[in-house]
Amino acid sequence: MKRKPELFKKVLVANRGEIAVRVSRALKEMGIECVCVYSEADRLSSHIAFADEAYSIGPAPATQSYLNIERIIETAKKSGCQAVHPGYGFLAESHEFARACEDQGIVFIGPGSKSIEQMGFKTQARKIMKGSGVPVIPGGEEPLSDEAEAITLAEKFGYPVIIKASAGGGGKGMRIVRAAGEMKSAFKTARNEAESAFGNPAIYIEKYIDRPRHIEVQILADNYGSMVYLGERECSIQRRYQKLIEESPSPAIDAKKRKLLGETALKAAEAAGYRNAGTVEFILDQSGRFYFLEVNTRLQVEHPVTELTTGIDLVKEQIRIASGFPLGIKQKDIKPEGSAIECRIYAEDPSNDFLPSLGKISRLRNPAGPWVRMENYVYEGYDVPVYYDPLIAKLITWGQTRPEALARMSRALEEYVIEGIETTIPFHIWVIRDENFRKGDFSTSYIDEHYTGKPTDEHRKVPSDVALIAAAINRVESTAVPKKGSTGTTNRWKDTSRREGVS
Repeated sequence: MKRKPELFKKVLVANRGEIAVRVSRALKEMGIECVCVYSEADRLSSHIAFADEAYSIGPAPATQSYLNIERIIETAKKSGCQAVHPGYGFLAESHEFARACEDQGIVFIGPGSKSIEQMGFKTQARKIMKGSGVPVIPGGEEPLSDEAEAITLAEKFGYPVIIKASAGGGGKGMRIVRAAGEMKSAFKTARNEAESAFGNPAIYIEKYIDRPRHIEVQILADNYGSMVYLGERECSIQRRYQKLIEESPSPAIDAKKRKLLGETALKAAEAAGYRNAGTVEFILDQSGRFYFLEVNTRLQVEHPVTELTTGIDLVKEQIRIASGFPLGIKQKDIKPEGSAIECRIYAEDPSNDFLPSLGKISRLRNPAGPWVRMENYVYEGYDVPVYYDPLIAKLITWGQTRPEALARMSRALEEYVIEGIETTIPFHIWVIRDENFRKGDFSTSYIDEHYTGKPTDEHRKVPSDVALIAAAINRVESTAVPKKGSTGTTNRWKDTSRREGVS
């Protein structure tokens, strides 16, 4: 629904953690009042400090607080908010929540409820894309009725196949099946997991592509028919389908394929009647062919790498589009520069099968320096709660080249100190310095194929090329003095030397 272009005066952030901090900062810079919500477990969370107003919305369990649609709508109305930003996770891809906002005259900062619903059910999304000429992976067009049907389709497509939850994502309700004898167990497990995670047991089947790369394209679409793509992100470093490291651009994509991917992503968005910010995800096979995977109808965790390479603030663009403004950028204006890499820092123990590591942070030192961006919400003395996702921070670096961005990330990770809990920082140091990763030779199977959980002494050493680049960066960063009147950078988003962590 189109609205007269006018910035909101007050917006509720229906989320927690680092994304609530990120959205709150954007709202403040735009002169918009920010309302945050919190559960009983988050009453000491730092995202509250960034709000103009904050309201408790219930007990610690997400089902009683951050997933409580009625309570969040009630809080938005009580506080006089015109719009709600859902962040990511929780209700961000809930068509019920988007529809509830629409019914109450509250603007949902994201796509319309119809688009969310269409893209939320994978079988329906596949049909729409296939009918619009977007390449899809061979697979079933309807949810599976029983194991026998699954086996029949698997024999048609050829093993291996993968069973997926129709209504979900994030690796839940997904099982790879390499032979008919594995189908019974996989079918039952995937169905039960889909029911538990998404409240919907529907599952479907696709041909499984071995050792693919996971590539996604960021799009923006306004309410007036204008759409742009902002380059691709490489998201192949995953564990159990959960992304751990992302970068832009992908080392596997050349200019010709980048243009084709971008144009295909816009075709997919148009088919879905999409508006606002979104991500079209693709699988790239070993021969270089790509297939539609899904549309994420929200802001992505990894959005900062796109911001650093394009200079475009995606959160502010979301808010402007939802406020009724047309896109102020055209495709020809988007010229990504350099390379950006993001490491997701989890409260998990990588040496112990990435088990959650909860408790109090006894010491915290955030990395800093030019072209280093920190997004977090934790602080020294903070107790990491058991109730929510263990993502506690994101570390992002930019460089004129991929090797420079890697060297800067290696240096930043070495500076990063978190004590009192285990984190994935040692894992990230290992990946960033691994020869295969630095050469761009990896797939979604990378961790299973290379990571042992106990980095060798060789991987603890800084490779000579990384060490030389890091030393050069350190010298330039410590001695360079910008000329009078100069910003010292060619991109307004790259000079992020100020410390972005919570002090």
